[in-house]
Amino acid sequence: MLYSQTNTSTRSKSDFWQQVQFGGGFGLSVGSGFTDITVAPSGIYNLNRYVSIGAGLQGSIVSQKDLYNSAFYGVNVLTLFNPAEEVQISLELEQVRVNNTYRNPTKGTLKDNFWNTGLFVGAGYRMENVTVGMRYNLLFNQDKNVYSDALMPFFRVYF
Repeated sequence: MLYSQTNTSTRSKSDFWQQVQFGGGFGLSVGSGFTDITVAPSGIYNLNRYVSIGAGLQGSIVSQKDLYNSAFYGVNVLTLFNPAEEVQISLELEQVRVNNTYRNPTKGTLKDNFWNTGLFVGAGYRMENVTVGMRYNLLFNQDKNVYSDALMPFFRVYF
């Protein structure tokens, strides 16, 4: 009887990790005096072939020489729905801290620091462990937002 319980426990741990996938995103954009670097690792647990839940971290630095610097960091939780093999629908809640510094020759340095919450619904085309699609921020606020638009493309990879 003891052997049977140990065997079941080992199998449960193994089954759990077989359902976990890690991935996320990385972005880099550089130009004449402009830099944008983003790192966003995440992990998901596949409840079944149709539904996955997960969490992630993210951080970004954006800089335009002599104009502004922006840094944000935060966490997100997400749910992925796969109603068909090629289709993925997502729901994602994101909370980030935004620290902006603007340089103006006449007004000096201005700072704008705030918390930003985003609630994204998205849809994408899935090819095995890669999904490409669009997401929309339902809580988008033009005046206090880290993003310039409510509609954003995404590229998601999980291994």
